[in-house]
Order: sequence, then C-alpha cells, then structure tokens
Amino acid sequence: MVDPGHFERYAAVYAGARPPYPAALWEELRRAGYLTPGRRVLELGAGTGQATGPLLAAGLAVTAVEPGPRLAERLRATHPAASVVVARAEDVDLGEAQYDLAVAATSVHWLDLDVVLPAVHRALTPAGTFLVWRNVFGDRTVPTPFRARVAEVVARRTRPPRPGPDAEDAVQSVAALTRSGLFRADPVRTFRWSVDLDADQVWRLFTTFSDWTPDEVDAVALAVRDLGGVVTEHYLSWLVELHPC
Repeated sequence: MVDPGHFERYAAVYAGARPPYPAALWEELRRAGYLTPGRRVLELGAGTGQATGPLLAAGLAVTAVEPGPRLAERLRATHPAASVVVARAEDVDLGEAQYDLAVAATSVHWLDLDVVLPAVHRALTPAGTFLVWRNVFGDRTVPTPFRARVAEVVARRTRPPRPGPDAEDAVQSVAALTRSGLFRADPVRTFRWSVDLDADQVWRLFTTFSDWTPDEVDAVALAVRDLGGVVTEHYLSWLVELHPC
C-alpha cells in the first residue's frame, strides 16, 4: 500500500530527484497577479521546497507546513527565509484570515480534505485563493517506448491500487476540492513539457514515488539503459485556482 512515510526515508534523494515545476506555470501565476511581493502564503506539504524556492524568489512571505522532520530540515537549510512548521496540516492551527494565498503543490492528495479545507477557508483572507497544482510524471497522451516499459512494470503488480480518486486526474481532484461547497474552481490550466533523463536520474526519480517498490524502480532504470541510456519524458502539470465561497 502507499506509504506516506516513504518521502521521509528518501529525503536525501528527494530534493535532487524531483524536477522543478515548469516555467509556464510560474508565468501563469505571475500573469494572474498571485506572485506579488509581500503577499503571505501558506504552503501545505512543502517537501524540500520545489515550490517554496520560487515563491520566496518572487518576494512572497512563505509559511511552509511539512510533516517529515528530515524533509523539513532540508527545507530549512535550502530556504532559510521560509517559516517552517513541522507538522501535519491537519494538526496545525492555521488561524483566521492570515494568508493571501494557500498552496498545495503535488501534495493535496495526501491531505484529509474534510479537515484541511475548512481550516484553509478560515485561514485565507476574503479575497484569498487556494492554488493547487501537481506534476504528472508521464503524459498519457504521448506514448513512448519507455512509457510502454513502465506500463509493463505496473501491469505485473498484484497489490491493490491506491484508494480514492486518481491523484493525477485534475477533474477528480477538482470534484474533491469543491464538494464541500467551501470553494469554487476556475477552469483547470494545463502545461505540457518534456525533460531528458538518464538511467540514474530515472532511478532516483522513481525511488521518490511512494507506490513504487525497489525492484520496480530497478526495472525502469534498466529499461532506460536498454533504450540507449537517455529517454525523453513527456510530462504535464495542471493548476487549479480555488476561491472561497
């Protein structure tokens, strides 16, 4: 089963293995006026700071909530300007009307929305926005020989899939985020991009995926070597803007 402690065990790998969010996503946030210097941001599930760094660089004041002590230690070391809270988002008193933005970057599927959504709703100012986005590793609309090999590995699994809605599916995510009636969503924005990865980079990246076993990670790294040593991965990122009702 999916293990939320997985990221903590691989904290040393995580920071360098996960690719950054695409420039087009940050440009959209800038165009929409969210990256205004001085705005107060609550980031949920910050990890080692893949979103924290650009938010700080844009001049925002970031409070980053991260439950993993090892991940939080790396987050503090890399981004000392952030205020880091080591706790589950469900266990933190987020206060009332304290933040202009809340952000969940490839983390919302780990949150108990029944607890977190009301807390975020209270924590945002009346004009605040909850921004939810994620990287989807493997654009299903772009078949490649490497993705065929990945599919073969997944097809051999006998363990049950992760319970609940598909975390990579923006439509299902929006439904879960708006079901309470606390937030309404703008149309989903999607950004497609690609990156070249060698076998070691693929091994480190797939190691950080919580539903992949070591044997499966080794199998996809071997696939890269079989396919010439470098593969082009086609990814997408989606962005949802949620406004308090």
